[in-house]
Amino acid sequence: MPCITINDKELYYEDRGEGFPLLFGHSYLWDDAMWEPQVEALSRQYRCIVPDLWGHGRSAAVEGEPYPVEALAQDYWAFVQALGLNKFAVLGLSVGGMWGTHLALDYPEAVKALVIMDSFVGPEPEETRARYFQMMDAIEQAGTIPAPMIDAIVPLFFSPVTLAEKPQLVQNLRQRLGSLSAERLPGILSIGRGIFSRNSVFERLGDISMPSLVVVGADDLSRPPHESRAMAKAIPGGRLEVVEDAGHVSNLERPAEVTAILTEFLAQAL
Repeated sequence: MPCITINDKELYYEDRGEGFPLLFGHSYLWDDAMWEPQVEALSRQYRCIVPDLWGHGRSAAVEGEPYPVEALAQDYWAFVQALGLNKFAVLGLSVGGMWGTHLALDYPEAVKALVIMDSFVGPEPEETRARYFQMMDAIEQAGTIPAPMIDAIVPLFFSPVTLAEKPQLVQNLRQRLGSLSAERLPGILSIGRGIFSRNSVFERLGDISMPSLVVVGADDLSRPPHESRAMAKAIPGGRLEVVEDAGHVSNLERPAEVTAILTEFLAQAL
């Protein structure tokens, strides 16, 4: 099991393929397996490196909260340094897009291409911030994610089309959330509170210099498409792709379409 110690904690990662390195960042409440459809295809040409977020999958949990997105970015910078990577591309979905953008802004000499998917690097709107903090407080108090809370969380990730046509994908998330242990929840909530109280770097998007692609599901409730349109417009030369019949995990909901989009972009950018 490949792990690297970062700040005295074990960070698990998948590492497949050979070629130019691609660093993937997965969504909150998922793990490295979220990127499996794309890794299966892209690892034929690229080295695909997919770390688990702290407290997710097989990575250790962080202590203290909230854990800032800036700290995540520095942890992943230490991670790529430990792997000896001088140049790489970043493909980040949701929180992966947030810390990935920090890496692109802070280390432009290393990040040669950037993909921001179903994400937003501006501030969390106050309405959703308050709602998510209420949900996390209730989960912390219960020591588990209660069934009614799971019922509220699951639709935030999927298009109505996915909910109707891909019940197994939906059920897999439902089971994962229901099986989280009380020991794992504090670390997960620490990351969540950092995500939803994040500092904005939207005003810095004009400084991005590498080829950049913004992708969003047309039905993304968590990160609605207008946010992605604004980011693509703010990034010099930024390109926008909207994936129909997809929500917040567009790469899993429409894997063939998203893989084709990424393959084309990387071939041009790298």
